Amino acid sequence: MKKLIGIILVASLIAGCAIGPDYLRPRIKAPANFRNALTPAESISLGDLPWWNIFRDEKLQNLIKESLANNYDLLIAISRVEQSRQVAMQARAQFFPQINYDGAVATGKNSLFGSPSPNGGKNQDSVLLDISLLWEIDFWGRIRRLNEAARAQFLASEEARRGVVISLVSSVAQAYFELLELDLQLEIAKRNTKTFEDTLKIFSQRYEGGAGSKLETTSAEGLLRSVAANIPEVERQIALKENQINILLGRNPGPVERTSTLLQQDVPPEIPAGLPSALLERRPDLRQAEQELRSANAQIGVAMANFLPKIGLTTLLGQASPELSAFTGGATSMWAVAGTMSGPIFHGGALVAQYRQSKAVREEAKLRYEQTALNAFQEVSNALVSREKFELARAQQIMAVAAYNGAVDVSTKRYVAGKASYYEVLQNQQQVFPAETALAQTELNRLLVVVQLYRALGGGWRENELIAENR
Repeated sequence: MKKLIGIILVASLIAGCAIGPDYLRPRIKAPANFRNALTPAESISLGDLPWWNIFRDEKLQNLIKESLANNYDLLIAISRVEQSRQVAMQARAQFFPQINYDGAVATGKNSLFGSPSPNGGKNQDSVLLDISLLWEIDFWGRIRRLNEAARAQFLASEEARRGVVISLVSSVAQAYFELLELDLQLEIAKRNTKTFEDTLKIFSQRYEGGAGSKLETTSAEGLLRSVAANIPEVERQIALKENQINILLGRNPGPVERTSTLLQQDVPPEIPAGLPSALLERRPDLRQAEQELRSANAQIGVAMANFLPKIGLTTLLGQASPELSAFTGGATSMWAVAGTMSGPIFHGGALVAQYRQSKAVREEAKLRYEQTALNAFQEVSNALVSREKFELARAQQIMAVAAYNGAVDVSTKRYVAGKASYYEVLQNQQQVFPAETALAQTELNRLLVVVQLYRALGGGWRENELIAENR
C-alpha cells in the first residue's frame, strides 16, 4: 500500500503541463493612431484621468458619487462578481481531498444495515459509522484547467463590473448635461416668447392708432402662440429627464438640484486619445472578452482530459457491528486504503462532440474579442471626428444667431420708422428661435462628445477602484 501511495504521489509531482492548449492572446491589428486624432499618438490619454478631473461641476460630481453608491445595475454587477468568486472557490476545492462521514443504525429480520441478509429469521440490530476520503490526483491537469476557466470567468465578471461603473458615470454625466440643455431651451423659448409679446404689443398699438392692419396683429399673435407652446413641452421633457437621473441614482422620481448652466460647463481644450494598442489594456469590455476567451480555451483542456482515466485515492476508517452491544468493542473497527482508476470506453461519440463543441466555443470567443477591439477603435474615432465637426458647426451657428439678432433689431427699427413692412420683422424673428435652439443643441453635443470619448477610451479604469475610499 505504501508503494501504491508513493507511485500516485510521484506521478502527480512529475506530471507535465496540463493537457490542452495554453492561452495566447490573439494578435489585434491596432492602427498606428486613431482616425481624426488631432495630436500624434502618445501614451498620455484622456482615459487615464479619473472622472472627477473630467466633470468638474460640483453638483454633477455629487450625483455621480450617489449613483456609484446606490445604482441598482451596479449593485447587481457586484452581486454577480461575488457569485463568480464563489464558483471559482468551488473549482479550487477539487484540488483537496473530499472527506465525508456516514452512519447507520438499523434493526430487522434477515437484513444487515437495511439490506437483505439471511440470518435464520432472527431480529438483528446493526450499526455503522465511518469517515471516508476521496482524492482525485490531477495527473492530466483536468482540475487545473477547470480552475483556470473558473478564475477567468471570475475576472470577466470583475471587468463587467468595471464596465458598469464607466457606463454609469457616463450615463449620469450625459443625462445631467441634457438636463442643462433643456434648461437652456426653456430659457430661449421664454425669451423668444417675450420678444413676440413685445412685437404683438407694437402691432396692436399701431392697429389701434390706425397705422397698422388686423393682419399684422393676428400674424404676430399666431407666432407668439407657436413659440409659447414650446414652453410646456420643454418643461415636460425636463421633468422626464430629472426622473431618469433619479432612477440612475437609485432614488424615487423627483426634481434634481443644479446651480450651473450648460454654457458654464468646461470643455477640455485638448483631448489626447492615447495609443490605440492601450485600449486592449484599458477598456473593461475588451478585458472581459479576453477573460472569456481564456476561459473557453481552458475548457478545451477539460474536454481533452475527459478522454483519459481519472486516478484517485480513497480511504475508509470507522466501525461496523451487526450487534449494537458490540459496537464499542475493538473488534468492530474497519479501515481501507485503495487507489482508483476510471475512464471511458464507449460513450456513443459524446466525448468527441464535447471536445469539438469546446473548440467551437473558443473560436466564437476569439472572434468576439477581435470584434470588440474593432468596435472600440471605431467608437474612439467616431468621437474624435464628431468633436472636430461640432466645433466647426458651433462657430458658424454663433455667427448665425448674432446675424439674425442683428437683423431683428434693424427690421424692428425700420418698421417703427415706417420704412419696412410687418412681414420683414416677423420673418427675421422667425429665424432667431430655431437658430438659438440649434446652437444650444451644438453646445450640448460638444459636452456629450467628451463623455462619449471618455467612455470609449475606458475612462478612469484604474481610479474606479479607489472611488469608495477617496471620494
